[in-house]
Amino acid sequence: MIDNKPSYPLSYPLIDQPGELRAASGRRLDNVTLEAAAAGELAIEDLQVRAETLRAQAAIARAAGYRQLAENLARAAELTAVPNDAMLGMYDMLRPGRATHEELLALAARLEHEYAAPLCAALVREAAALYARRGLVRRP
Repeated sequence: MIDNKPSYPLSYPLIDQPGELRAASGRRLDNVTLEAAAAGELAIEDLQVRAETLRAQAAIARAAGYRQLAENLARAAELTAVPNDAMLGMYDMLRPGRATHEELLALAARLEHEYAAPLCAALVREAAALYARRGLVRRP
């Protein structure tokens, strides 16, 4: 389910609405330029995608009939709230044999409660169940 609809019109490609699009920092996309980069005016957050933009892409994909792509984009929007170091730790945990079933369920709970990422949490719970069935979880 895609919620928090973007505040700007949904038309593809989104780049045609540069005055409406913003980076994770809040900087307008049309202000993220080579000139700004050369002048040292950009921060890393100016180059990162905003959750609202991913939700807009998800809504466009869903409307075009690309359900799976829309779901992936909606999960990506949720993950914008997760710090990079936490994301890398989560990625490592999801590799087969790296976490117990209980650790994966705890990861899902953390995603849901700490980062308000219920779609990602559901995917991790699904992975935990599949890993357990296939013997891909680490034994305690």
